[in-house]
Amino acid sequence: MKRFASIFTCLILSASLFAAPSGDGWKSRKKLRSENDRLKTQIAALEAELAAYRQEAAVRESITEELSGENENKVSAALEDYTTANTDSLLGRWYMHRSSKYGSREQYNMDSVRFTTDVPDSVLMRRLEEMNSFIRLPYNETVKNYMILYSEKMPRRMSEVLGLSEYYMPIFEETFRKYDLPLELKYVSIIESSLNPRAESYAGAKGMWQFMYRTGLSYGLKIDSYIDERMDPVASADAAARYFRDAYRIFGDWALAISAYNCGSGNVNKAIKRAGGKTDFWSIYEYLPRETRGYVPAMVGAMYAMNYAKEYGLRPDPIALPVYVDTFHIGRNLHLAQVSEVLGIPLDDVRDLNPQYHKDIIPGGGNILRLPFDYSSAYLDMQDSIFRYKADVLFASKVQDGREVVQGRPVPTSKGTSWVYYKVRRGDNLGSIARRNHTTVKNLKSWNNLRGDMIREGQRLKVGKR
Repeated sequence: MKRFASIFTCLILSASLFAAPSGDGWKSRKKLRSENDRLKTQIAALEAELAAYRQEAAVRESITEELSGENENKVSAALEDYTTANTDSLLGRWYMHRSSKYGSREQYNMDSVRFTTDVPDSVLMRRLEEMNSFIRLPYNETVKNYMILYSEKMPRRMSEVLGLSEYYMPIFEETFRKYDLPLELKYVSIIESSLNPRAESYAGAKGMWQFMYRTGLSYGLKIDSYIDERMDPVASADAAARYFRDAYRIFGDWALAISAYNCGSGNVNKAIKRAGGKTDFWSIYEYLPRETRGYVPAMVGAMYAMNYAKEYGLRPDPIALPVYVDTFHIGRNLHLAQVSEVLGIPLDDVRDLNPQYHKDIIPGGGNILRLPFDYSSAYLDMQDSIFRYKADVLFASKVQDGREVVQGRPVPTSKGTSWVYYKVRRGDNLGSIARRNHTTVKNLKSWNNLRGDMIREGQRLKVGKR
């Protein structure tokens, strides 16, 4: 900005010089017009450049605000214990069985434990190089620790992940290619959830990519009484890709963008400031939240174990998910049991392909149904029969236009029972907070017992219910 101000000052001085008399007398009117036109052209170009600069700064500020928010309180499900919802389904029961029998993961304090391996450092380093990753994969003791963890210390977990990856990884690869992002980002889903679409952290993050409630909404994921697209592998992967793209626009470094995905851009910016402005991941490592420090090394470890699974005797577990799936847009209300019973597909299998519908109901109006490819023709041939089947029984309580219909009368859907909080940042006011959270200043004052408009930095405000 100072540069632009100085340029404008110089131009103004130049203009005054051109208007002043010289030793030869006043300049001709024609020459003055020519010089004036030239100055106007230069000023117009500078004004355009300044406007572009301001617009870029506004976009960056907007993206930074979007990426901070709730993710600053997020905890990755795969780095900590998590609970599993909808345990009636095949994958739900499978995850619950695994958690109860083996624990949600082998627990290690990665800040203090030091693993040893029979594989020489030279081999580990060579293998990392041969992976030819677009995202730089440095080798040090921390990274080595996570490489050993994922390849040698939790074989059950990695065999399960290898099995699930045969279905989910092609979805992620297609999504990241669409946004021209490094395909290595797909391994973040292993750290987030171990590829469990129903994973839920104690902080409230849900799905395979562990989106918090308001972060999910801000990235276009549908969340209501019947649908939670945070649990949709395709929709959530698309949202995750856009998040990574935005984070990279801010930091210009993939390790920092990945860290921001875990703890929010605000915490990464704080770490950069505490490190004296350094923007290398390992320079800010000790200033990051504890769980985030291990986030990038864990991704490298998981990536290494997936690529060299055979060398460690890791084999994919058989998972009951079809490799080929067809997608249909649903125009009328549809119950998953209608699909299951008419087509003869186990209900658990239909649920596993459509985990975003937590009441087994697909509201009409363009939502999607995924089915094994082998059943595509049968579904198309029997659509009318499927929609009529047991409709009166299964839709005793129906959905219509986003509302629940009981005994023929629409009622509002539930707005939730738990409060969503916002931490006040420097420069915030009630108006901006209300707009950001889609509410009113009057509501904010009522919910937080505020008599005036004064708020302070660091204050926690109720901004709505989930």
